[in-house]
Amino acid sequence: MEMGNAGGALAILGVCLIVLIIGAMGRKVEWLVNFILRAVMGTIGIYCLNYLLASRQIAVAVGINPLTILTSGILGFPGIAVLYGIHFFKIL
Repeated sequence: MEMGNAGGALAILGVCLIVLIIGAMGRKVEWLVNFILRAVMGTIGIYCLNYLLASRQIAVAVGINPLTILTSGILGFPGIAVLYGIHFFKIL
């Protein structure tokens, strides 16, 4: 396989796996959709807070990585507050 085709095949495989998981979950689809929305909105919130704090020259920035996305997806806004609280605590 060429490198371009491998990426496309992996994307199709990933989408198929997501569809299979949603189908297997049945009525738990609502929970999965809520988790995904919280994770996406949490990631956007972390990005915006990092940008806002950087513009005010406050040297606090929570990284965007799988762990922070998982935290914001599970806990929502309180998870973001905990991430920033931990980071502020490390500065002290």
